[in-house]
Amino acid sequence: MTIEPGRSLPLRQPPIHVPDEVLDDLRRRLALTRWSEDAGNKDGFYGVPRDYLRELVEYWQREFDWRAAEAEINAYEHYRVEIDGVPVHFMRKPGVGPDPKPLILTHGWPWTFWHWSKVIDPLADPAAHGGDPADAFDVIVPSFPGFGFSTPVPDRPDLNFWKVADIWHTLMTEVLGHEKYAAAGCDVGALVTGQLGHKYADELYGIHIGSGQRLDMFNGDRAWDITGGRPLPEGLAPEVHARILELEKRFAVHLAAQMLAPSTLAHGLSDSPAGMLSWILERWTAWSDNHGDIETVFTKDELLTHATIYWVTNSIGTSIRVYANHNRYPWTPEHDRHPVIEAPTGITFVAHENPPGVTTEGRVEHFLRSDRAPWYNHVNLTAHDYGGHFIPWEIPDEWVADLRRTFRGRR
Repeated sequence: MTIEPGRSLPLRQPPIHVPDEVLDDLRRRLALTRWSEDAGNKDGFYGVPRDYLRELVEYWQREFDWRAAEAEINAYEHYRVEIDGVPVHFMRKPGVGPDPKPLILTHGWPWTFWHWSKVIDPLADPAAHGGDPADAFDVIVPSFPGFGFSTPVPDRPDLNFWKVADIWHTLMTEVLGHEKYAAAGCDVGALVTGQLGHKYADELYGIHIGSGQRLDMFNGDRAWDITGGRPLPEGLAPEVHARILELEKRFAVHLAAQMLAPSTLAHGLSDSPAGMLSWILERWTAWSDNHGDIETVFTKDELLTHATIYWVTNSIGTSIRVYANHNRYPWTPEHDRHPVIEAPTGITFVAHENPPGVTTEGRVEHFLRSDRAPWYNHVNLTAHDYGGHFIPWEIPDEWVADLRRTFRGRR
C-alpha cells in the first residue's frame, strides 16, 4: 500500500509468516544437495570447507526451527509501505523514556534487518537495561530494498545506497512524520547513513556508523578491485605484507563477483539453498571476529535464521546486485560544502578491521590522517580491540554505548 504523507504511522502488518509449502520446498532442496569434491580443503584454503557446510545444511534440513525464529522476530512491530514504487518492510520498537527520538538503523550485505536485534531493546528502553531513560530512541529497522521482506523490488536497476537514502528520508519525514531524526548504519548501511548526513544534515540530529568510508568508494572503472590495480609496495614489513594479503582475500572475491556479474551468480544461488548458504557463510566467517570458530559469534540457529530470510524471500540475487548498482550509477554530491557529510558523526572502529600496520591504540589517529576523515563532521571516534564487521551483533553493548555518546547533547 502507499501511505499518504503526514500520517503518524502506517498500519501495522500481520505477523511475518512463511507458508509451509515454502519451508517444505526448502527442505526438499536441501535433501537433494549434490556435493562437490573438496579434497585438501580442511583448512578452508579453497573457501568454505564442505564438511562444515554439509553439517549446517543437514541441520537446516532436519533440526532448524524457523517457526521459533519467526516468533522471536514477531515480538516486534512490523510494517510494510511503498515509497516511490519500492516496497519497504520495517520493524519498530517504540521508545520508553521522557522524550524518545526517532532512530533509523540500516544494514548492509550479507546482513538482514535481524542483525540489529541485539541492540534494539537497549536503544528503545535504556532503563530496562541499566541505562538512562533520557537516552531512549524510537527504533526503526528497515530491510534494505531488495533484501529480505523489502521485496520484490520493481524494475529499478538504479537502486543503490544513495537512492535508498532518499527513500529512508521519505519514510522518516513524510510517512512517519518526524521533523528530525537520528540515523545509524554499518557496511553499506553506513554509506546510506553517510548520504543522509550529506544530503539531509539539517533534518538529522546526527549519525553513527561503523568504519568511515568515502561516499565515492564505489565510483570508477576499477571499483571492484580493492587495490585499484596497483602492485604491493616493495620493502613492507612481513606482518604488514601479510595483513594486506589477508584483507584482500577477505573482500576481493565478493566485490569483484557482485559488481561484475551479479546475475550470473544469482541464477545458481537462487536455485540452491546450499549454494546460497556457502556464498554468504564465507562472508560471515571471514568478516566476524570468531578466532576460527564461527559458532562463537553465530550459533547454527542464528546463521540459519539469517539464511532463511534470504531464501524464503528469494532476495539473494537482488541483494548482491546492489553492489553493481553502486558502481553503475556513481555517487554524485548534492553540494560542494565541507565536510561533505555535515551531520555530527560518531564512528565505531573494531580490531578485526584494523588496517595493515595499525593497532587499535593508533586506529583513531590513523583515520584522522587518512583521506576519509575530512569527509565527516566527526564528533565521537571510538576504537575497540575486539569485534568484527557485524558490530551491533558482535559487540552490542559497546555499539550502544558509542551510539548513545554520539547523540548526547544533540537530542
